[in-house]
Amino acid sequence: MSLQTLDADLAALAEARDAARRAKAAFNAFEGATQEEIDRIVAAMAAAAAAAAKDLARLAVDETGYGVYEDKILKNLYNADFCAKSMVGMRTKGVLWVDEPGRMTAIGSPVGVIAAIIPVTNPTSTVIYKCLAAVKAGNAVVHAPHPRAVKCCSLTAQIMGDAAVQAGAPKDIIQCLTKASIDATAELMRHPDTALIMATGGAGMVRAAYQAGKPCLAVGAGNVPVYVHSSVPNLDEAALMVVTSKSFDNGTACVAEQTVVIDGSIYAAGIEAFKRRGCAMLDKNEQTKLAAVIFDERGGLRADNVGQSATVLAQRAGVSVPDDTRVLGAELDVVGRANMLSAEILGPVLSFYRADTFEQGIDWCRQVLAFGGEGHTLGIHAGDPEVVARLSELPASRIPVNTPSLFGGMGYSTEIGPSFMLGTGSWSGSITSDNVSPLHLINIKRVAYESRPWRGLYGNNVPAHIGIAP
Repeated sequence: MSLQTLDADLAALAEARDAARRAKAAFNAFEGATQEEIDRIVAAMAAAAAAAAKDLARLAVDETGYGVYEDKILKNLYNADFCAKSMVGMRTKGVLWVDEPGRMTAIGSPVGVIAAIIPVTNPTSTVIYKCLAAVKAGNAVVHAPHPRAVKCCSLTAQIMGDAAVQAGAPKDIIQCLTKASIDATAELMRHPDTALIMATGGAGMVRAAYQAGKPCLAVGAGNVPVYVHSSVPNLDEAALMVVTSKSFDNGTACVAEQTVVIDGSIYAAGIEAFKRRGCAMLDKNEQTKLAAVIFDERGGLRADNVGQSATVLAQRAGVSVPDDTRVLGAELDVVGRANMLSAEILGPVLSFYRADTFEQGIDWCRQVLAFGGEGHTLGIHAGDPEVVARLSELPASRIPVNTPSLFGGMGYSTEIGPSFMLGTGSWSGSITSDNVSPLHLINIKRVAYESRPWRGLYGNNVPAHIGIAP
């Protein structure tokens, strides 16, 4: 290791420690804020993020090389506008609710300094959400971005931090590491002043977050199957929804569909519907070429080919597809490492399976979830409620029905809680299966008066040393 590298590593560690200390001081100064003061600050932050949505999207695409500029604008606005509005009226500080008959009052209390791990695939949008959620809960937050997304994450945090301070928050309530590294992120997560970790990222980072010795909200992988049943209300519309969801921001959202399971009775019509909506189906030889472009020899995603358009991926694989292709499709007959196109792909690629029976369709979905997607999301397109009921038995935390899995899973087109951090439950080692909200970032104290005589526990056999109830 060169002296220059050593100096850079030490500087990154020092920055992480200093950021945690300054965040703790800011939290201490912020702890007395009322709910009304917090809400005013959050509103100012949201407005600032919305005003900068286009510039931040451009910087994110230019810096990371991933995704679609127009879609990243929408992701930024979804968080700065839609998610922010969902927090209006939400109580996180002071009295949350009162149970008068039970004589109990719930009181919200912030957790402290939050270490927020930010992925390269959705950098600015994730920073926006975690800033809003953390401050809405009365906390300070320090972001640890992926090294390929430092500039866009730092600017996002700066914009929101400046807005927060101007609205009355203490300096350093929002920070972002500028010397990003694995060691610096680990230092931030383990720091004594860090109270909670919010981790969004790859499997390795999620494991590291859970091993940091702090309370942790971390999310797992999302190999998402979607079942298209013969009772689907509109097959062409279902194809449009899936293609739109998977091609959105070049497939960088883990909640988007990855695998399409279609009933045998409508399979041929289904494939044609997907073709009409911009899905180019690849033959076996072309699938092999594509898999070599997307995955390395160990089965990991090749970073340079993440978040690229369908036409770019096809070009890199030496495959010819129409210029208006939105998604690449592969008809498969096996799930697992025998064909890596059945794995989660952070790009506009869909795998297709024919289900000759309903039971086989359920099994295809179960296999896909087991191959890196358990606990995340399962999409359904069906008009038969019994079909929905059977599929809902599978290990998925969110099951959007007759809507794009991306928009439904994150709570835009459904009544699932709006969020940009989606828990995956114990199936994948996550502490929560919820869409994470500010209410996950507080402690709840319960002030409870006696509601029934405590001596009643003993019934008619109250020990002599306790005495008789007055």
